Amino acid sequence: MAHMGTLQTTRPEFDTLLSSIARYVVDHEITSELAYQTARLCLIDSIGCALLSLKHPECTKLLGPSVPGAQLRPLGTKIPGTTYQLEPVRAAFNIGCMVRWLDFNDTWLAAEWGHPSDNLGAIWGLGDYLSRDRRAKGQKPLQVKQILTAMIKAHEIQGVLALENCFNIEGLDHVLLVRIASTAVGAGLLGGSFEEVRNGVSNAFVDGGSLRCYRHAPNTGSRKSWAAGDASSRGVDLALKALSGEMGYPSALSAQYWGYQDVFMKSQQERGEVLHIPQEFSSYVMENVLFKLSFPAEFHAQTAVECAIKLHAEVKDRLEDIAKIEITTQESGHRIINKEGELHNYADRDHCIQYMVAYALIYGDLNEHAYSDASAADPRIDALRALSEVAVDDRYTREYLDPSKRSIANALQVFFKDGTKTQKLEVHYPIGHRFRREEGLPLLYQKFKQALREVYAPKRASQIEEIVFHENALLQMDFDTFSDLFAF
Repeated sequence: MAHMGTLQTTRPEFDTLLSSIARYVVDHEITSELAYQTARLCLIDSIGCALLSLKHPECTKLLGPSVPGAQLRPLGTKIPGTTYQLEPVRAAFNIGCMVRWLDFNDTWLAAEWGHPSDNLGAIWGLGDYLSRDRRAKGQKPLQVKQILTAMIKAHEIQGVLALENCFNIEGLDHVLLVRIASTAVGAGLLGGSFEEVRNGVSNAFVDGGSLRCYRHAPNTGSRKSWAAGDASSRGVDLALKALSGEMGYPSALSAQYWGYQDVFMKSQQERGEVLHIPQEFSSYVMENVLFKLSFPAEFHAQTAVECAIKLHAEVKDRLEDIAKIEITTQESGHRIINKEGELHNYADRDHCIQYMVAYALIYGDLNEHAYSDASAADPRIDALRALSEVAVDDRYTREYLDPSKRSIANALQVFFKDGTKTQKLEVHYPIGHRFRREEGLPLLYQKFKQALREVYAPKRASQIEEIVFHENALLQMDFDTFSDLFAF
């Protein structure tokens, strides 16, 4: 004990960023009506994504308890669309895996990119468990509005950290931000103090980061579909440790040689920068988050696919006459989804702009089945991929990074062997962007309704719709009661 006392007195002050995250979680009041409206849409959309994943055995084989029989009744978290009821760490993995599986959930694009609704695994996992535990003790369960508040804060932490800190350039995967945000809001949901939240977040940074190798050839694989569930699950575990009194690490970011900055952010260091946030945490990210509504395409390619679908009628009968396909994109899109050569599996295909554009030109659509081995066997897809040229427009890159725009622009033009060509189609903002939110709402609701009807009987699906689409009543609903709507 004497040794620990000496150790504590020689410790540095906590890194400012760690304190800022903890203070935001514990003290900041969300007052933005737009943020709550968008968070409700995000909850609806995420549930739809989770339910749609249940059609895929590659996903469902990963679900359930860690080992057969290890369920937690009656207090465990209920997993939507299943009979599972699990302790919150494992529940976070299940729900996070389901939401993320089809790459159809919301998206945030900045210096770093990612999917803030990946944190719903941790938030639902803890929120449902805490609500059932409180009810069993005669206390008031959490309400849906409190879950939305946690979602807004998780979005904000992940998204603001992504604004000017680029982790992918270091070879690190964006799910490290899920772990950090899930730890922070998880500790907050558990009632953690400022010190406890900060301790948990420091441990989340100490964990380091996953390598991005599983998102890129030749190693692309299904881990990219469950990595977010894994990260949110780890966030719950670290939050629980923090609430048990586990210590934190004050200079986890700034410690020389051993700290996060020195170990992982070499490129940033070479530019004379440190891990930082360019603006205070509030509700900016939730208000501006991107919804994937039209098709399950990696978001940097959404507007390119929209262009391809518009050109389908003009080119579908002239596919063999195509001489060249010009795709113009942003720098980030060029870096992450410009893929030439062999594509090994679906995990390569849904992150290849040439594949997505080719499929949409041929079929006039892009759906979850577009990336299957059966679909990829169509020889016309690789033929068009080989004719595709991908270039960067610096204006697209600037407007992609502009916080007042956050565009994801792409342009597409098809050239034929006889010298004719289509018009050059250009789309700056995809459906699901804040600037096209009203246009996207019917698609978001239809996506949710379709998901319900693929899992539940028509009568039950209609009952769920009636409750979920009644916004005011939904916010005041006890969260365990809400969760019961979706469980078997």
